Amino acid sequence: MKELQDLALYLEQGQAQKVIALTEQLLAASISPQRILNDGLIAGMAAVGEKMRNGDMYLPEVLQSAGAMQASLKILKPHLAREGAQSRGRVLMGTVKGDMHDIGKNLVGIMLQGAGFEIVDLGVNIPPEKFVEAIKTHQPSIVALSAMLTTTMLNMKSTIDSVRLAGLSSYVKIIIGGAPVNQGYADQIGADGYARDAVLAVDKVKQLLGISA
Repeated sequence: MKELQDLALYLEQGQAQKVIALTEQLLAASISPQRILNDGLIAGMAAVGEKMRNGDMYLPEVLQSAGAMQASLKILKPHLAREGAQSRGRVLMGTVKGDMHDIGKNLVGIMLQGAGFEIVDLGVNIPPEKFVEAIKTHQPSIVALSAMLTTTMLNMKSTIDSVRLAGLSSYVKIIIGGAPVNQGYADQIGADGYARDAVLAVDKVKQLLGISA
């Protein structure tokens, strides 16, 4: 459908006003909110992710596209709720205790949301016990831990240990990311996965949940 293709393109281009107008137009034409989400927004953000992966799109442009997506989602969410639309999974995320950095975490959240996942963002400086409490409350499929400092990356291990001691590690998969960490560190602390950037984080979450596309 050309209008859905246009929506994806406007989103990719970061044209928020056009995205908003076309979202409203499609809803008025009785197009399913789930279809608008899948064939418009998710398709558009997939194109953004591919361009980012190839170095053809940079952070300011990605954030512009993300702003357009969130403006459309604000309109769509009540309709999706009424339709009983299902997300692809719930991801709980936060920057670990002692670390106040959030740009990387926020970008991962944007890309995951653009891929159809529900995001619960705890914010920054989150102690292990708050992650444990949030897992019990929100029952996510994935927990994503972020750290940008070599001093705070150690708190990823204490968080994973706390999740394990609480008996929750069999219910959730934990991925980590951030400048000082790598796959070796993920293996060392018992994380289920590692992603070096936001695009790969989406791929890793899909892989862990067995989602092929």
